[in-house]
Amino acid sequence: MEITDLKIRKMMTDGRLRAIVSITLDQMLAVHDIKVVQGESRLFVAMPSRKDEGGIFRDIVHPISAQAREYLESQILNAYQEQLALIQAEAEMTEAEEPAADAAADAGSDAKPAF
Repeated sequence: MEITDLKIRKMMTDGRLRAIVSITLDQMLAVHDIKVVQGESRLFVAMPSRKDEGGIFRDIVHPISAQAREYLESQILNAYQEQLALIQAEAEMTEAEEPAADAAADAGSDAKPAF
């Protein structure tokens, strides 16, 4: 089994839910609504689930072995961390550009018109 496509569908900062992810396995099977959740001590991956008649959440799709779970979780969490780093880098770049743009605007306002 190999993850042939992985998409971070949505990133969140409020609450414990951090991201919604979709994966494709072996270019044959798509799994949607995988969640990246902030636990007590670490991030973890929660597989898609549905509430049954008794109010208990049951996984719709889940890995069978510990090795498969570890593979899926490591790939998903690595992609999440990469996306988070990219977002943070873009935010830092935007913050760095704003003071430069403000300084250029201020310098332009001091210029005297040439007549």
